[in-house]
Amino acid sequence: MTIYYSLTFLLLAAEMVTFCVLVAPLPYAIKKRLFSFLSTSPIVAKIAYGLKISFIFVAILFADALQRMFRVSAESDLAKQGKGSVVNDIRTDTNIAARKFYAQRNVYLTGFCLFLSLVLTRTFYIILDLIHVQEEYAKLKKTGASGDESAEIAALKKELEKAKKNEQILKRQASQNNAEYNRLATELNDLSGNKSNKKSD
Repeated sequence: MTIYYSLTFLLLAAEMVTFCVLVAPLPYAIKKRLFSFLSTSPIVAKIAYGLKISFIFVAILFADALQRMFRVSAESDLAKQGKGSVVNDIRTDTNIAARKFYAQRNVYLTGFCLFLSLVLTRTFYIILDLIHVQEEYAKLKKTGASGDESAEIAALKKELEKAKKNEQILKRQASQNNAEYNRLATELNDLSGNKSNKKSD
């Protein structure tokens, strides 16, 4: 394996280790410190910038390896069909098979390196957002008692206002009922008085 593919393999191994560290079930305090360091450290930012440049070269290697794999696959198909200038013997078949294997290995190596870089980036930002959400939840939980108390006070005020309105309505109804009762009593007295007067006459 050439030196640039060896470096690509080392980069892939480093990505795998980093991914295992990111998804490891670490305590919240350690994970918070780790991700705050990774997201704010200028050294990590410079390393990330260098890795972005290296991933550009890995993408070029991936395109080159993909092109070679297609070319070797086409030569292998021609050799199997007995076409072209390729002579069918054991050495030629072994050579084509080895070239095909190396081309496929290089494609898989560079492809997985690029794919894992995308997965790492997305996983990092998802976990970072999760930590921020947990911090906000902890803040809301601390201020939750006062918030609940204010909510309860507001609910009690609404109930008190409703009770006052009901009391006023009841007073108004009571006064209306009292006035109606007095009117009916007066009419009854007037009727009974008239009847007694007629009897006395």
